[in-house]
Amino acid sequence: MPAALAEAPLGELLERARAAQRDARLDEGQALADAVWHRADTEGFINEQAEAGRLRAFFRLRRGDLRGMLDVGERSLRLLRPLGPSTGLCELLRWMSLAACELGDYEQGLACAHEALKLAGEIGDPRLHAVALNGLGACFERMGDPWQAERLMSEAAGQLRAEPSPYERVVTLTNLCTVALGAYQLQRDGAAPEQASRTLERALDLAREARPHSLQLGDRYGIALTASNFGEVLLLMGRLDEAEPLLLEAREECARAGFRLLDWRLRCMLAELQLARGQATAAWKELEVLREETDRVGDPAPEAGTGSAEGENADAARFPAPLFIRLRLHQASYRAAKALALLGPALFHLEQARALERRRAVSQLTAQSQYFVSRMEAEFAVDPAATAERDQAAFKDPLTGLGNRRCLESRLPPLLRAAEQEDRPLTVALIDADGLRNINERHGHEIGDRVLQELAQLLRENTRGSDLLLRWSGEEFLVVFPDTIADRGFEVCERIRASVSVHPWGELAPGLDVTLSMGLASAPPFATDLLIARAHAAVERAKHLGRNRVALA
Repeated sequence: MPAALAEAPLGELLERARAAQRDARLDEGQALADAVWHRADTEGFINEQAEAGRLRAFFRLRRGDLRGMLDVGERSLRLLRPLGPSTGLCELLRWMSLAACELGDYEQGLACAHEALKLAGEIGDPRLHAVALNGLGACFERMGDPWQAERLMSEAAGQLRAEPSPYERVVTLTNLCTVALGAYQLQRDGAAPEQASRTLERALDLAREARPHSLQLGDRYGIALTASNFGEVLLLMGRLDEAEPLLLEAREECARAGFRLLDWRLRCMLAELQLARGQATAAWKELEVLREETDRVGDPAPEAGTGSAEGENADAARFPAPLFIRLRLHQASYRAAKALALLGPALFHLEQARALERRRAVSQLTAQSQYFVSRMEAEFAVDPAATAERDQAAFKDPLTGLGNRRCLESRLPPLLRAAEQEDRPLTVALIDADGLRNINERHGHEIGDRVLQELAQLLRENTRGSDLLLRWSGEEFLVVFPDTIADRGFEVCERIRASVSVHPWGELAPGLDVTLSMGLASAPPFATDLLIARAHAAVERAKHLGRNRVALA
C-alpha cells in the first residue's frame, strides 16, 4: 500500500473515494476503497470498513467484475447487517441483486432484492422503497419476464412523491425503457407481433424523456446508459443515422470511464447497426473480436492486498461476461453468419443462443419456486411483532431510551451522504454533563442515572422529531441536526443549556446542580469520525473556558 494511503486519515480517504465514485474514476476509487477496507479492518474501525466495503462493491460493479463484486459485497454485508437497516445496506443489496442476475444466479438476485425491499419498508422512506422495488423489477427483466418487471416498476413510480428527483426519474424511466425493449424482442419474435410496434413507441418515449434528466443529474454512467437505450430504440426502428451518434457517444463515455459491461453491449449494438446497413462482413469481424474478448475468462482477479501485484490491475477481460451479453452476442453472430452464408457458424450460434435461453428459463422457474418456498417458511417461523421489538431495542440505550452507538452507525452516514449529495447543511452537537462522576460519588449512581434520564427528556423537549438524539458515552450525548446551519444549531444548544441550568435538580437530591458543556461542528467534513472529532475539540474548548457553555468548532 502506498505511504500516502497508509498514513492519511480514513475519513479523508473515504471522501476521496466518494469523489471518485461521483466522477466515475473507477480505478482510483477502487484503490482508495480497498486501502480503507484493509486499514479499517486492521485498526478496528467497523463503520469506516463497512462504508469502504460498500464502495468496493460499487467500483467492481461499474468495472464489470461481477463475481468480484459479489465476493466483496458478501463480506460487506457481514458488517452492515449488524448495524441495522440503512440506505447504504439497501443500496448494496440492490447492486448485488443486479450483479447476481447478470450472471444468471437468479435465486441470489431475488433474495438480495427482496431483502433490500424489506429493509426499505422498515426504514419507512417511500423514495428508498420505490428504488428497491425498481431493483426487484430489474431482476425479473433480466430473468426474461418484462411484464412482471413492468408491473413492479410502475408500482414503484406510483410511490414516488409528486416531484421526483432527477435520480429517481432516471432510475424509473431507464428501467421501464429497458423493460419495454425486452418486451419488444419477445413480441416481435413471439406470438404478439402486432403489439411490438406499440411497445417500441413506448420505449422511444421513455428513452427520450430519460435523456435530459440524466444530463441534469450529471452521472456519467447514467448519461451513457440513457444514450445507449435511446440509440438502441432508434436502431430497432431503422432510424440508423439518428441512432449512430448516440451509440458512439455512449461508447466513448464507456471507454473513458471503464464501464466494461455497457461497453460490450454497445459494441454489439454497433455491429447490429452495421448489419442493418448491409455491412455483414464488417459486423462479423467486430463480433468475432468481441466474442474472443468475452471468452477470455480466467480465474478471478486476486483480492487487493493479498500480496499479488496483479490484484490491483488485473485485465478486465478476465471478468466473466454475463448471460445477457453472451446471449446477445450469439444472436447477432447468427444473423451476421446467416447474411454471409456461413452455415456452420450460423447453426452453432443459433444453438448456443437457444441453449442460453433454455438455461435462463429453467433458472428463472427454479429461483422463483425456491425463493417463494423459503420466504413462506420464514414468514411462518418468525413472529413479526417480536422481531420488530427486538430490532428496535438493539438501537436504543436502555437507560435513557435515546439511540445508541449502533443507531449512530446506522443513521448518521446516510444523513451525511444526503447532505453532501443534495448540498444541504448538517450540524452535530456533542454534549457533556459537567461533573457527572462527582455527582455519582456524592449522591450515588441511582441519582446519576436519574440525572441522565432527565437530561434525555430535556433534549427531547428542546429538539425536533427529525433530529437524531443519542447517548454517546457514559456522560455524553450527541445530537444530529439535519438541514441546520451552525448558527441555528448554536441557538438550539443555548436553549438546551439554559433549560438545564434552571431545571429543579434539587428535587432529586439536596444541593444537586447540573450544567452542560457543548461543542458544535458542521459538515463538511462528511465523515462520521472527522465530524465528531471536531465536535469533541469544541467541547474541550468549552470546558477550558469554564464549562456551562456552547463552543463552535
